[in-house]
Amino acid sequence: MFRRLNDAPYLLLSLTSLFWAGNIVVGRLAAGHVPPIGLAFLRWVIASAILMPFAWPLLRREWTLLRGHVVVVLVLSLTGIAAFNTMMYWGLQYTPAINALLIQSTGPLMIAFWSLAINRERLSLGQLAGILLSLLGVFVIICRGDPAVALHIDFNVGDLWAIAAMVIYGAYSALLARRPGMTPIGFLTVTTVLGSLMLAPLFIWERMEGVPFHADLKTLAVVVYIGVFPSVLAYLCFIRGVHLVGPNRAAPFFHLMPVFGSVLAIAFLGESFHLYHAVGYALVLSGIAIATLWGRRRTAVPPPE
Repeated sequence: MFRRLNDAPYLLLSLTSLFWAGNIVVGRLAAGHVPPIGLAFLRWVIASAILMPFAWPLLRREWTLLRGHVVVVLVLSLTGIAAFNTMMYWGLQYTPAINALLIQSTGPLMIAFWSLAINRERLSLGQLAGILLSLLGVFVIICRGDPAVALHIDFNVGDLWAIAAMVIYGAYSALLARRPGMTPIGFLTVTTVLGSLMLAPLFIWERMEGVPFHADLKTLAVVVYIGVFPSVLAYLCFIRGVHLVGPNRAAPFFHLMPVFGSVLAIAFLGESFHLYHAVGYALVLSGIAIATLWGRRRTAVPPPE
């Protein structure tokens, strides 16, 4: 079963979006309760602690390979682990989840830009058509089927942080095509440890500044969830998915996040299902199908060494 999952890129990428949709909801829930740097730092410390026992035997064999790619691993740790998550959590202190989901929908376009700049890969016609169609589905869901709603979405400083975070994550996604050919769990462990070390001085500064940090059951539940699902499981799925199909074909799956977010709200928050949900879901899924089936061209991702 695990082997089948490991070779099913679209299922892996769908699970990634599901776990990251939960991350936005939980990150917004933690706003004002756990400071953003502390939340990001604890997230990766927990992830590192979970991964290390499984990764250590692999890292001993992959050490030589790792040493030959120090620069790219450091850049990936900074962008995808330390910077992106901290900036997104900072933005969620000020912006509602609907804004964050809307901004995260720019992910495929950010990835396309950086894939062109870094890997010289252009979007195929199918990929572009699929991204635009699924983006339309995102707007239908977020605007609740009424285009006028978009005119009344209030943007604030938190949105700027979220936009900057997505720019950085687009670079991270494109750079994944150049990661060393380590096992996904070995690579993720190295980057989470390095990302935690990068965040440690900022975490100490945040504590010295006396930023409120509520050590209670709510905080424990939040950090355990984000340490396991959006961190360990989602990143392993994303890294493997990008390895199998390349960043541009993986990018449209970002648009599943508002789909999953609305489904979670209906299932757990008692929100109602409306026709615009069905229309939005259909557009998103159609766009992803077009981008993945029609847009066959992909970035060459190095095989495991």
